[in-house]
Amino acid sequence: MLCKHIRQTTPKGLHMIRYKSTRQLSLEGFSLPFGGKLNPENRWVKWSLAIPWDELASGYYKSMSSTQGRPGKDARLVIGAVIIKHKLNLSDEETVLQIQENPYLQYFVGLSSYKDEPPFTASLFVEIRKRMGRKVFS
Repeated sequence: MLCKHIRQTTPKGLHMIRYKSTRQLSLEGFSLPFGGKLNPENRWVKWSLAIPWDELASGYYKSMSSTQGRPGKDARLVIGAVIIKHKLNLSDEETVLQIQENPYLQYFVGLSSYKDEPPFTASLFVEIRKRMGRKVFS
């Protein structure tokens, strides 16, 4: 289970960390450039509701410094990308491209609207593996 390695705690006083709680993300509010709406029956929409994002974010932020370095990517973006990568068995580069091209994946990782640009560089996965270790998301 994803939550097995993570205790429920709330990050406090984290200056270099960006995080938006899942309670702030709504399906109706996700903006598509061509109009229309996301299908609430889509697997990525359903999974986005089932995953304990706040718990996972707490575990992710434990591995980060709140006072040193540049601000990190939002935890949901990073954790969601790792889930997508492993669920679809993708390379680092292909994961970034899939997120860039798919509005359902962008919703899953917590973006509020579709953006036709990479959410981050593929090298971020190297940093994630260093920071979190390979076993955290297995």
